[in-house]
Amino acid sequence: MSFWHRFARNRGALLGVFILTFFILLALLAPFLYPDSPWRMVQRPFLAPGEVEGFPLGTDAMGRDVAAGLAHGAWVSLLVGLISTLAAMLIGVPLGALAGYFGGRVDDVLMRFTEFFQTIPNFALAIVLVAILQPSITTIILAIAIVSWPPVARLVRGEFLSLKQREYVEAARLVGQGHVAIIVRQILPNALSPVIVLASLMIATAILLESALSFMGLGDPDLMSWGYMIGAARTVMRQAWWLSVIPGVAILLTVLALNLVGDGLDDALNPQLARQR
Repeated sequence: MSFWHRFARNRGALLGVFILTFFILLALLAPFLYPDSPWRMVQRPFLAPGEVEGFPLGTDAMGRDVAAGLAHGAWVSLLVGLISTLAAMLIGVPLGALAGYFGGRVDDVLMRFTEFFQTIPNFALAIVLVAILQPSITTIILAIAIVSWPPVARLVRGEFLSLKQREYVEAARLVGQGHVAIIVRQILPNALSPVIVLASLMIATAILLESALSFMGLGDPDLMSWGYMIGAARTVMRQAWWLSVIPGVAILLTVLALNLVGDGLDDALNPQLARQR
């Protein structure tokens, strides 16, 4: 049974792909659907969704188009989630691979270094880093990557500890392959399945972290984001509930979709575990 067939058997994963595709298209088409700045005041404040033609999601307290903010915010959230996860992988995968492959003192040093970062709450560390470096899209991505890599390192280390004793690795050593070749060509490709599943979940976590930072006023002041939209609307919840609910539902659906896709990837990449459930 092929990967795509196993993935398609998970209906939740297909639903996740559908939702995620919608938000990706929304992010990509945002500059064409709403070419003007989402910060621009275009109507009177507090228009309810559908109250005036051309503003399907209404306007906020400053008369800005909520639909434009939602579309441009999708680009920010998905961009931060993807790039910060890739950056975390670039840190965690090499460290975990070295620790698991060499073991001994190398493992001890790298794992103590990893545990140091895990002793500090992720969100608190992200707040400190963004506050020190000044809020911007770059510093937010950097902060999220720094707090996200330890689980990757631990997962990769565990996979390498298990796989480095396999026969094909021993055979590679016997034919004279070096450490780098064995790590990159023999072990790492076989350790990627759980890492890919973890990456999908990390993107969801990164989106939540970025939204929380923006909600607290630590987002990029030049970019509209879902977290900022919720934070700006929290003082008018009773007067204009949709200003908080609409971006909140967008965050909920995106995170849910990524988790569903992660479940589908887990089933497709680990068919033995899927059969045991």
